[in-house]
Amino acid sequence: MTREKFEELARRAVESLPEEFKLRLENVDILVEDRPTVEQRGRRGSEILGLYEGVPHTERGENYNLAMPDRITLFQKPIEAMCRSDEEIATEIERTIIHEVAHHFGIDDRQLKKMGW
Repeated sequence: MTREKFEELARRAVESLPEEFKLRLENVDILVEDRPTVEQRGRRGSEILGLYEGVPHTERGENYNLAMPDRITLFQKPIEAMCRSDEEIATEIERTIIHEVAHHFGIDDRQLKKMGW
């Protein structure tokens, strides 16, 4: 899949979020990269599909201002590797966006698992 098409699917996934979430993504950059760097992957042994980097809403104090934008990065090659069709890629992009946006709002992986994500 071309980078342009992948990015368009990511834009659509963000646009499909409920309005109350989109309004609170005002200082978040959504990026697409081929693969995570060694630093982004950290101690995880497997490929990651997406990554939230920033300060979650639940950890922001009253002195939080003039901060660099948070980032949500989608990793195109790992997503493509686990999918067999463009439809599966679109679905996985949506799932990954929701997962990383949840981190932006302070929901950790343990809580996401309890919620079925």
